[in-house]
Amino acid sequence: MKRWIVAITGASGSSYGRRLIQVILENFNDIGLDIITSDAALRVIREEEGLKISSGSRTLAALIPELQTTITIDSRFTWHSCEDIGATIASGSVQVEGMVICPCSMNTLAAIAHGISANLIQRAADVTIKEGRHLILVPRETPLSPIHLENMLRLARLGAVIAPAMPGFYHRPGSLAELIDMQVMKILDQMGLQTNLASRWKQQ
Repeated sequence: MKRWIVAITGASGSSYGRRLIQVILENFNDIGLDIITSDAALRVIREEEGLKISSGSRTLAALIPELQTTITIDSRFTWHSCEDIGATIASGSVQVEGMVICPCSMNTLAAIAHGISANLIQRAADVTIKEGRHLILVPRETPLSPIHLENMLRLARLGAVIAPAMPGFYHRPGSLAELIDMQVMKILDQMGLQTNLASRWKQQ
């Protein structure tokens, strides 16, 4: 089974990361996930989405209550503490396809760009880069300062994909959920996972 790391940091837009996890678990039976959430991410999830998740309640039902939990899905899902720098995914010897950070805070992006590994999210991203694996970052900030832009350019030159949370409108979304799905579909495209969550562009 192929595995991906998905991290959620404290940037606004935790709904993107939660929806990404849900879609993968519901639609790709051959993909396993290692999930990391920062404490700031848990706070954002509580404040933006009203989910009562604490650092001690790392269960699939707590993170994705919309998901119909099954034994099969549970076996494909591992939730790591951001402080657990001894977790399996902190080592390059553990085989994963790559890592997605969604959303990615500017603090996390800056740390990765400068080789800092102060927590598991940063360490796993550092390992992803050094092993030459896929690293997909979904920054969510506006406006962007020159520092933010320089850090993104630095990482892009190292091979990371910078996929800002900028959903399109050409599919004429009728709800917030449809806007989220457009962004999630773009991320899945970068992961090599084909879906049709939103209407793709068709020449008129």
